Amino acid sequence: MHPLFSKTKNGLLVSCQAEGNSPFNNPEDVAKFAICAQMGGAAAIRTEGIEKARAIRARVSLPLIGLVKTEFEDGSVRITGREKDVKDLMDAGCDMVAIDGTNRQREGMTGPEFIKTMKQKYNVLVMADIATFEEGLACAEAGADCLSTTLSGYTPETSGNDLSGPDLELIKKLNEHFAGRIPVIAEGRYNTPELASQAIKAGAWAVVTGSAITRPQVITKWFYDAIKK
Repeated sequence: MHPLFSKTKNGLLVSCQAEGNSPFNNPEDVAKFAICAQMGGAAAIRTEGIEKARAIRARVSLPLIGLVKTEFEDGSVRITGREKDVKDLMDAGCDMVAIDGTNRQREGMTGPEFIKTMKQKYNVLVMADIATFEEGLACAEAGADCLSTTLSGYTPETSGNDLSGPDLELIKKLNEHFAGRIPVIAEGRYNTPELASQAIKAGAWAVVTGSAITRPQVITKWFYDAIKK
């Protein structure tokens, strides 16, 4: 296991991202989110976009996990689906690259096949973003350095999942199977301290939280909706 993982064990990984018409959707402001996360005790930063990754790397000393978001033909999100993205993220100073580990095709390969190819061609640490237990097994076999439950509920195969809370059962199942041989990262709807704690108790190596920390408009909407109900 790579030494980087000892720095993130039982830690909080903060996803610093901003999209669309968010006033924070620029490298400078996203880097400020990462600075605040480091001040608060984050163990690592996860971010989207080459320029944002570069801005964070220049200001923050924590391990940096980078990705590039695009879309599959059906409109669902794709995480780092091109070889060029992998190379650009490495050049931007990312310590690890998050890659879509689902079986959907990109550049003529499934997620596990793409991960295996990137691991063979580059000295890169790979976080496999998965949605199912079977995808986790395939990505681990392909050489992924860790697994993250990022995509559970957000792929066509898992679109029926309950999105009112995180997929703790997937964490438990992966942890029981791998028994610590590969880090299993809890990501996806871990938006309260209590849920993050539950993830660690379920066996997660670390927890990724994003919206609850770095998206004020989303947090405001949670309160707004609760009050209106």
